[in-house]
Amino acid sequence: MTATSTLLMGAGMGLGLIAAVGAQNAYVLQRSIRGDVAMVPIVIFCVLSEAALILLGVAGVGALVESAPAAITVMKWFGVVFLLAYGAFAASRALRPGSGLQVDGDARIPSTLGAVAACAAFTWLNPHAYLDSVVFLGTLANQQAGDLRWVFAAGAFLAGTAWFALIGFGGRALRGVFARPGAWRVLDAGIAVMMVVLAVGLIRG
Repeated sequence: MTATSTLLMGAGMGLGLIAAVGAQNAYVLQRSIRGDVAMVPIVIFCVLSEAALILLGVAGVGALVESAPAAITVMKWFGVVFLLAYGAFAASRALRPGSGLQVDGDARIPSTLGAVAACAAFTWLNPHAYLDSVVFLGTLANQQAGDLRWVFAAGAFLAGTAWFALIGFGGRALRGVFARPGAWRVLDAGIAVMMVVLAVGLIRG
């Protein structure tokens, strides 16, 4: 297999996993629509986190995580609690008239540190991040001959970078739609449902 085909395969697999609807993507898109001033550090954090997870997988840590089911179980229940708590907050905003986030002038925008910390929780308390980026991508990368495993990893990293840039900075195009408070209530309701579904999926999975 050539370096180009390996790079494209890595990009395709990486995009397929990273672009799947999940808590992290929902959070980043929500902040982007808000026009959050912390979007640059949020996107950078997501990109660096994805790079770290992919590197862990390529370096062989995927096999270690796969052989330690207890660690996966602990991460799963941390993730369940976090997802349900965030879903409850989103549901409370959706159910209260006038409680939706505003596009402009909302004093409740978290600090840059708070916004990145929340993103860190969505990223690192999500067991699927380890199973997908570390175990799955790491396994596929290590099936490539010689140094091609790093080419595969580069493809996955480039795909992740493009995706986070798209949802992190492209969400502003939807600001006109979300200038109405009612639209935020619908978004919050959808996020609440998504968080519960993801939590249930973690419990069942």
